[in-house]
Amino acid sequence: MIFNVCHQAYGFSEEEPYACFFDEMKQRHLIDTKMPLLIGLLFGAALFTIILAAGIGPVSVGPETTARILLSRLPGVGSLITPDWQELETNIILGLRLPRVCLGMVVGASLAVCGVAMQALVRNNLADPFILGVSNGAAAFATLGMLFGAFSFLGTFSLSISAFLGSAVTILFVYTISRVRGRVNITQLLLSGVAVSMMMEGLTNIIKLSAPNALGLHNAEFWMSGSLAGARWEYLTLPLAVLAACMAFLMIHYRGLNLLLLGDESAAALGINVGRLQKLLILASSLMAGTTIAVSGSIGFVGLMVPHFTRLLVGGDHRRVLPVCALLGGILVVWVDVAARMLIAPEELPVGVLTAVIGGPIFIWMLKKSNQEKA
Repeated sequence: MIFNVCHQAYGFSEEEPYACFFDEMKQRHLIDTKMPLLIGLLFGAALFTIILAAGIGPVSVGPETTARILLSRLPGVGSLITPDWQELETNIILGLRLPRVCLGMVVGASLAVCGVAMQALVRNNLADPFILGVSNGAAAFATLGMLFGAFSFLGTFSLSISAFLGSAVTILFVYTISRVRGRVNITQLLLSGVAVSMMMEGLTNIIKLSAPNALGLHNAEFWMSGSLAGARWEYLTLPLAVLAACMAFLMIHYRGLNLLLLGDESAAALGINVGRLQKLLILASSLMAGTTIAVSGSIGFVGLMVPHFTRLLVGGDHRRVLPVCALLGGILVVWVDVAARMLIAPEELPVGVLTAVIGGPIFIWMLKKSNQEKA
């Protein structure tokens, strides 16, 4: 079967299947041997990003001082470091910026991994929570909860649960109406996503126009634009737990994600319970999108850009794509957030505005490239 896949994917003649097979195996082996180095470099880049980004702001704190402040809080290491910095710097780093940077890491990783899951679900690299309307669905339900307390009976996690419900309803609706004769029609998928996204945006506007007070409306508007402002340590708990659980599930089922790209029939023939896996992917995508949007608002195009560039680096095997994608997504969102708070300081831009400005042209380029490949 792999020979047929190589023949269809790479255009080899029927006399060359073995050459295709061994070239593919050689390329995979080369990438696998370099994966530990790549993961190590990205992990180091993530740590460097956290240290550097935590010190950038109206009151600048040097990277060395930031690193010493963080190390001073580690058990067994803190006693070896002499505190020669001001208390104000400690409060800025640990109380204000570090929670925001860590939240940016979690948000970016969740959105990127969510994009990978949705692209495997619908077998198209142009899918992401923003384009398919999932972000607008989560925002509509969350806004209803923020302005009218519709989900207050859910307690502490009412905002997260309401956003999850909105994302789950939207993704189920889009996925259902995009299936034609048992298969996902890509054109109908994108059109359905646009239509449902507009419906949810209209619902959100109705909710905002009915807002009981101006302050709540202002807070909802800024939150919906996508922002990490006001991040606190307690905001990290639920999104981090959801990310860890969904990441573990996706890594365990990486083979199923790979086989889904061949089509439902081929995946089922190779032993995958397609219906069950698709439902679990919907659940995982909704959980990640909902909990992420609840703490950061709508930050678009991360789930589109990062998986695309990850596949350019490591190929299409989800065993490699998922960890690399999570690290790249976290690093990207942290630096976009730094730009958002520094470009017009002391004012602050919403992160979602900058990701849309960056992601829009990339999406257009991907569409053009996809059309050229089909031509």
